[in-house]
Amino acid sequence: MRNKLIAEFFGTFWLVFGGCGSAVLAALFLTNDASPVQLGIGFVGVSLAFGLTVMTMAYAIGHISGCHLNPAVTIGLCVAGRHPKQEALPYIIAQVLGGLAGAGVLYLIASGKAGFSTAGGFASNGFGEHSPGGYSMVAALVAEIVLTFFFLLIILGATDKRAPQGFAPIAIGLGLTLIHLIGIPVTNLSVNPARSTGPAVFVGGWALAQLWLFWIAPIVGAALAGIVYPLMAGTPKKDI
Repeated sequence: MRNKLIAEFFGTFWLVFGGCGSAVLAALFLTNDASPVQLGIGFVGVSLAFGLTVMTMAYAIGHISGCHLNPAVTIGLCVAGRHPKQEALPYIIAQVLGGLAGAGVLYLIASGKAGFSTAGGFASNGFGEHSPGGYSMVAALVAEIVLTFFFLLIILGATDKRAPQGFAPIAIGLGLTLIHLIGIPVTNLSVNPARSTGPAVFVGGWALAQLWLFWIAPIVGAALAGIVYPLMAGTPKKDI
């Protein structure tokens, strides 16, 4: 268990540092000459960054902890009978601590640039006036539930014993990339309470006030997938 929790801590650190770091440090980057040119990676680059963090960590630690990196994933896997329920709380604690540590290191780096401020959001998730596209709370809630639901379906399907072996990290990483491409304009995309908590702690104020949605919606979406996938796949609920 100790090894599993260490793996989840560092894996979630990498997801938050790599994914949110790409948004904070590289999404918008202009040349300094008289005619600025956008050199940043934009929404597509940030989406790829989140997908790549999960894919690389799935290969690195999947054989140690299962590479959940996400309280919603842990809960969804428990509901589906794919993970021991008694390990859920320790996993979630390790994931949140890893997310906080990743956001903390990112803050140390980002604050080294003159004029830095968390007023720009620091990759926090939000709705209403804090949504990148100005989407409402209801829109954010629906998006986070639906996108987490399909993310868990991808995870459960790709890791099914009947699926082609060795390719699950690729499917999961590309799945996370896709849902970021869809959801960044709506909420900055969470589908992961640990990913949302890390930046929100450093932003405070509105980010903490809206954090509830980015815990409740992903957990609901993941739990629904944990119920639906075994029914759809015809597999026993208990698979461990």
